Amino acid sequence: MNFESFGLHPSVAAGVAAEGYVTPTPIQLKAIPMVLQGVDLMGLAQTGTGKTAAFALPILHRLMQGPRGRLRALIVAPTRELAEQIHQAIESLGRATRLRSVTLYGGVGLNPQVQKLKRGVEIAVACPGRLLDLIGQGHVDLSRLEVLVLDEADQMFDMGFLPDIRRIVKCTPRERQTMLFSATMPAEIRHLAQEVLRAPQTVQAGDSVPAETVSHAVYPVAPHLKTALLLELLQHTDTDSVLVFTRTKHRAKRLGEQLAKSGYRAASLQGNLSQGRRQAAMGGFRDGTYQILVATDIAARGIDVSQISHVINYDVPSTPEAYIHRIGRTGRAARRGDAFTFATEEDRDMLRAIDRVLGTPVERRTLAGFNYRAQAPARDQEFARPPRQAGSYAGAERARGGGGPGTYARRGADKARATGRKRFQSASRPAARPQTGPA
Repeated sequence: MNFESFGLHPSVAAGVAAEGYVTPTPIQLKAIPMVLQGVDLMGLAQTGTGKTAAFALPILHRLMQGPRGRLRALIVAPTRELAEQIHQAIESLGRATRLRSVTLYGGVGLNPQVQKLKRGVEIAVACPGRLLDLIGQGHVDLSRLEVLVLDEADQMFDMGFLPDIRRIVKCTPRERQTMLFSATMPAEIRHLAQEVLRAPQTVQAGDSVPAETVSHAVYPVAPHLKTALLLELLQHTDTDSVLVFTRTKHRAKRLGEQLAKSGYRAASLQGNLSQGRRQAAMGGFRDGTYQILVATDIAARGIDVSQISHVINYDVPSTPEAYIHRIGRTGRAARRGDAFTFATEEDRDMLRAIDRVLGTPVERRTLAGFNYRAQAPARDQEFARPPRQAGSYAGAERARGGGGPGTYARRGADKARATGRKRFQSASRPAARPQTGPA
């Protein structure tokens, strides 16, 4: 079966041909006919399965009929990177339709987005926070929305966006077509689906496990030896493009810097970067400027690079579902991929949970020649946070080993009480007798 069998509008079909699409992916094959019929849809699909086109093509087809210049379709995504990825796919597939799309997310100026909305758009791809800001300011009107898509719903739940999603849904008309896509289906997402979908059809592409083209290995290691093991492993591994996951933004930044100092073409992707630097890191990783990208789970949403040869979990993910998300970025398009995980003694329970999800224990490996017995430094400064800027008394005291903010609040209160006692004692003491000269 090919895309011509869907009967898409000629202008939409032209975009499909221009992108070189020939054979639909499983999720596209199952979802597109249902969406074209106007039914609500719940889609279960991993990253990299082609689900963006599964909802973008029917939306473009639908919007070819009807009014222009007003917002008719909204796609809500958890991160800026994913919003940009969806927007770019819509622009590419809809290049011959003259339909206009805009991205709405924070971290960049508000005015350019407002100006695009004023000029008139039919499609918006938005992150929840900025979208609610624009709704509150009267720049976005969802009262005549026809199609609502909630993409990566499980990630939006993990990021605490469910209350925002409910507020957004309340701004939309009851008569609308709604689609919800998620890689996993925890209870909270099922409850959300029951709230926002009407008699939905369910489609699923693949199981909720990584592709068979991915091989897995766990490297047990002490926490202070992770960076040394990573550098040694990279030297002995034939890698093309490596995605490294860390637990925190600070750790991603520091590890990216250390890899760059060691001679690797490395960059980090984390929430503290400006939008321009985030796009530069993503673009450089995509075009091969950077061989290694270090990222957090949240920042990595939206990474769509089919040539990733290795995913390395520098830190074990917090859930088995997060492991599946991470590993889903390698082994794509029938290519082989490798997934390496660095695990400490504290990670034993999570490793057992991952083994259960995969259905088989992950191979435990050691790297020949690596010194696993190296002693930890007296105080591990590898990922220590930098001290506060000069001028901050509390920060300077902490840099010298002093207490935290609560300590200084208590010291201030103690000083005030001591001062008050001195003043009280001075006021209640009898006045001193005047001194007299010698007799």
